[in-house]
This record gives sequence, structure tokens and C-alpha cells, in this order.
Amino acid sequence: MSLVKAKLVSSDGGETIEFMFNPNQLVFQQQINLTKNSGARTGRGLPKVNFAYPEPCTLTINDILLDTYEEGGGKSVIVYIQKFEKAVNFLESGKNQKKRPPTYVFAWGSNQYIRCFITNLTYKLIMFLPNGTPVRAKLDLSLEEIDESTSQPGLGTPNQVDRTGDTRNKRMS
Repeated sequence: MSLVKAKLVSSDGGETIEFMFNPNQLVFQQQINLTKNSGARTGRGLPKVNFAYPEPCTLTINDILLDTYEEGGGKSVIVYIQKFEKAVNFLESGKNQKKRPPTYVFAWGSNQYIRCFITNLTYKLIMFLPNGTPVRAKLDLSLEEIDESTSQPGLGTPNQVDRTGDTRNKRMS
């Protein structure tokens, strides 16, 4: 079986970002918003709770390794970091200024985990050549789920990304 790399596949015409090395874990988090009435209590004295709505799912991927040392020639790892930075620094000046961040589907093999945008990018430069060129970095990403109708207005009923791993009827374009 051949190695399949994890990717952030652009869902709105941007650049797809392929990971150099696959993540070693994916951390999903989701919660429900609650409202509590301070005066309303149950028979046991607990506050009565109203279930408001679910928050979007977040996916955190830590310690994503980028490494250009073995490529030789003194190639900087910053070139690869800039692909991730473009997803966060989308409000660039000029006529191509965008009003929203680019959207992606985080996919790995046949699994499409989450339709999302990048909410947080943190990176560390951890190895340098003698001339100061950075050749190794570690990134941490936080991705937040969005509905397809939010990322592509006017396209009708959104296709849901299935985090259960069932990809029989879901294919990337």
C-alpha cells in the first residue's frame, strides 16, 4: 500500500495544501451551547437548562512537521509555511482583497473529515543551516467546521462531510 498524504483541499478555488508528513493525531472537539435561568430550579435545586444549539466542530492538528534539510541546496522551509499563512492572512491589500478566509476540506486518503477554515496557525522554526536558513519547522493548526452553504452561497443543499469514515457516496472534486 502506498503512502497517502493528508491535505487541505480548497473548496473555493484556492490552493490545495498537501502536508509534507502526515499528522500523528487528529483532535476533534464539539460542544453544545446551554442557557441557564438563574431563578428557575429543578426539584433538587439545580438550575433549569435550555439546550440552545451545537457549536461547530473544531479539529486541532499539532506538531505538523515541515522539513527541507534532506532536499539540500539550502531551500528554506518558509516557502511551505507561507501556504498555510495565506489561509490566515487572507485580507491582503490590493484589488484581490478577499472578504472571507479560504475554505477547505481536510482529507486524508478516502476520508473527508471536516469542511473548514483555519482559525489558528502557530509555527516554530526548529532547525537552521549555518547561514541561518530555516530548514525544519513544526506547525499547529486549528480548523473550524463550516457548512458548505456558508462557503459557497447559492449552491443549494450542502453536502455534509462525514466524520464517521463512510465515504461511499462522497468524493472530492
